[in-house]
Amino acid sequence: MKRTGGGRGIIAGLAALSAVGLTYLASDEGYRGNSYPDGGGVQTVGFGTTTHLDGTPVKAGEKTTPVRALIALRAHVDKTEKAMHACIGNVPLYQYEWDAYVRLAYNIGSGAFCGSTLVKRLRQSPPDYAEACRQILRWNKDNGKVIPGLVKRREREYAQCIGDAS
Repeated sequence: MKRTGGGRGIIAGLAALSAVGLTYLASDEGYRGNSYPDGGGVQTVGFGTTTHLDGTPVKAGEKTTPVRALIALRAHVDKTEKAMHACIGNVPLYQYEWDAYVRLAYNIGSGAFCGSTLVKRLRQSPPDYAEACRQILRWNKDNGKVIPGLVKRREREYAQCIGDAS
């Protein structure tokens, strides 16, 4: 997935997560059929789902199936991407950059993503793509504490963002 010259091929305002990106995201999140408290104590089920499509929170004791979890994942990705389209705008990106940013935004929430320095670096003129990718590495904490699993996840997202994922 190395960069091969030429211009960035997609406009953020029109981008969609690729099949590869969705696969990476599902792998990052992992599947759990029974709800559990995540590292921050939030009830989570399926592929990192903390709220249902109607906005109600996941509760202790809830269950899901792999198919329902994938449907929920895709729906939440769509919602995340809609917010990202609005906050990033028409910045040209490579597909792998978009995929890395979606992976991050899904995990930290679109509000945190859209208010981040990462988005500011993309929206400045000219965009600072290298710094925007580096900003991914800053999101390695939960409740103010560095989490080794988040460090590794951010390293994978960063590698994808710079076109170095395998």
